[in-house]
Amino acid sequence: MRFLYELTESVRIAFAQIAAHKLRSALTALGVIIGIVAVTLMGTAIAGINAGVDRSLAGFGDDVFFVSKWPWRDVSDWWNYRNRRNILITYAKPMNEWIAAHPDGPLKLAVPDANTMTTVVHGDYRVDNIYLMGTSADYVRIARSDLKEGRFFSEPESQSAANVVVIGYDVADALFPGRSSLGETLRVGGHLFRVVGVAARQGSFLGLFSWDSMVLMPLPIYRRYFMWNDAGELRVQADVKRMGEAKEELRGLMRRVRQLDPAVPDDFELNEQATIRAQLDPIEYGIAIGGLFITGLALFVGAIGIMNITFVSVKERTREIGTRKALGARRRTILLQFLIEAVAICLVGGLLGLGLTGALAALVSALAPSFPVAFPFWLVLLALGAAVTTGVVSGFAPAWSASKLDPVEALRHE
Repeated sequence: MRFLYELTESVRIAFAQIAAHKLRSALTALGVIIGIVAVTLMGTAIAGINAGVDRSLAGFGDDVFFVSKWPWRDVSDWWNYRNRRNILITYAKPMNEWIAAHPDGPLKLAVPDANTMTTVVHGDYRVDNIYLMGTSADYVRIARSDLKEGRFFSEPESQSAANVVVIGYDVADALFPGRSSLGETLRVGGHLFRVVGVAARQGSFLGLFSWDSMVLMPLPIYRRYFMWNDAGELRVQADVKRMGEAKEELRGLMRRVRQLDPAVPDDFELNEQATIRAQLDPIEYGIAIGGLFITGLALFVGAIGIMNITFVSVKERTREIGTRKALGARRRTILLQFLIEAVAICLVGGLLGLGLTGALAALVSALAPSFPVAFPFWLVLLALGAAVTTGVVSGFAPAWSASKLDPVEALRHE
């Protein structure tokens, strides 16, 4: 009970001192506010980068393997990969037959696709460098994007090589501004196609995969107009809980389809979302460490300011401290008083800094909606924890020196 009384009294005295020196307290808190804003803004940017990368990588699917000629990583012996045989879209049929014969296996579906860059035109509107993909109707089963309107092309449309397309959000917005594109006709590489579906806006970040600038059409019609051989890639869906097993099974199946002898190394690559994530994680981690270290310096400067002002406060109130100790105040009471005063200033500065960060994050979201801004709850806890820690660390030394003052010497202080 005595400690609780001392704590309550220390809080009262600390806030009374802050109120008595409003301008000094405000200027002292300013350093903490700037430090908290710097740290939380960096945390917001890091969280936003993570969210943007996750959103972009979602387009690849975490349960899909991409069977390609080239790996999704830098290679020094590029000539070995260049000389590999092409991945043929015709591999999908025997692979799906094998998957159907093993329904309990980890592999679920093989979808062929081929792609190129092209130009899409409607009336006076034209968009260049559009990612054109020819694929099967099964692609919708592994796609990681919803449709804003319309539908995906059907299996009969695919088998009959119908001139139909599903277009990305940005393509629809550029060619049909302010109106629906469903049922409209456009030219893809000089050939007429009817729009049957429009993908919902996915957004892109750091140049990663996005549906927004894509056009998808049935593989047979793609082969007729845009393909000179059967080279492409395969997207193989697997049981997400058995990805390791699925990868080995897919490797064996690909070797069987390509008729590779046991002594011959793989001449294909099994890429997956985790491949990109493994390359991006160290970059994100480095940005986080470097950014938080640099912005943490601002908080460190604020802590020095708190410590300096607290020492000044101890100096000014030396006679008061001597009087209180002469009347029986314990060392811990004096220690708590100055420590709470430092923590209170930092905590108020932290709350104001959080409010300012929230306002700036909202402003960025309004001015640059394509940039992913995240303000997670853990960042609030981090900011408040940093503010309290700053107060404790910066206020402890002055508070400790105040608690050790000799009452007789303190009473003599002018």
